[in-house]
Parts: sequence; C-alpha cells; structure tokens
Amino acid sequence: MGVERPELSESQRDFIERSPMFFMATAPSGSQGHVNCSPRPVDWTFFVDTSRCVGWFDLVGSGIETIAHIKENGRIVLMFCSFGPKPLILRIHGYGTVFEPGDHVFESRLSSAANPTGIRAVVTVDIERVSTSCGYGVPLMDFISHRPTIGEWIEKKGDQGLLEYRRKNNLVSVDGLPGLESGKLR
Repeated sequence: MGVERPELSESQRDFIERSPMFFMATAPSGSQGHVNCSPRPVDWTFFVDTSRCVGWFDLVGSGIETIAHIKENGRIVLMFCSFGPKPLILRIHGYGTVFEPGDHVFESRLSSAANPTGIRAVVTVDIERVSTSCGYGVPLMDFISHRPTIGEWIEKKGDQGLLEYRRKNNLVSVDGLPGLESGKLR
C-alpha cells in the first residue's frame, strides 16, 4: 500500500514521466487567504532534476496564486494520479523556489524549453517527502491528448499582448500577495 520516502525512486520517476498531468496545491501563511489547487500538464513543461528536486516551466495564466504562495512561505504539494489499470497516487511535499526572467536559473533553463514563448517563471521544488497511496478511488480514464488551447492563446496574444496580460493579471494574488516582479516581466 502506502510508502513514504525522502526522495523519488526510479519507478516513481518513471511514473511521473508517464503521467499526462499533475495537481499542485499551495496556501498562504496563517488562517486567512485562499488555498489554491491547479492542474498542470506533464509534457515538455515538467522536469525531474534529481531524486530530491523537480520543477516546471510555469506558463502565463489567469492567476498567480501558486507563485505568490511559494514566494510567501515556499510550501507546496504536487499530486500525480494513475488513471490507468494500475492504481496509484504519488504526492511530493516540499518547498518551492520561483525563478523569473533575468534570474540565472530561469535563463539557463529556458534554453531547454520546447517552446519558450509564454513562460513566465521556472519553479523548482526541493523534495521533503514523497508518499504513495492506493489510488483505488481514482477513476479509470483514457488520455486522448493535451489541449492545444493554451499554446494557441499564447501565440495569438504575441509578446506584447502577453506582457500586458501579465501586468494586468500576474503581479498580485487574489489575497494581495506579491506575484511576478514587474521589473522582470518580458
């Protein structure tokens, strides 16, 4: 059944790489503010650096909650689920770091991105705990494909449109926490 480890095993890394998506959850410090949970694709945007560090290219989006919460307290959990015949849930608890344009890590990572247009940050997570559970309650589903919508939207917006969108929607979270730094927007 469930297993708890301080790092990813090789089989867990393989499971992540075969997963079409994952969920991430963050929350601001204290008892106030909104908890955030977001789905993300595991395509070219997600990477496993080491057994103790994972990350992703964070594409422009309608909000900035994940980045704002990570900047405030670092706490994050990622969840991968098997929707296939072998049930499994894998959770990664850790502390995130956000790298924005101009940061050395952002710039060096950008060269490995399949399509750098629309990437607003690189997020890495230093793993504190990896746990698995049965996944018996997760439904069986067939993966058809990733939606092309975000890529089409990014392309249609263009560089100037994306900059304006990030200025309008990604500088502050819904709870007023700092998001992207305006001086690093590009």
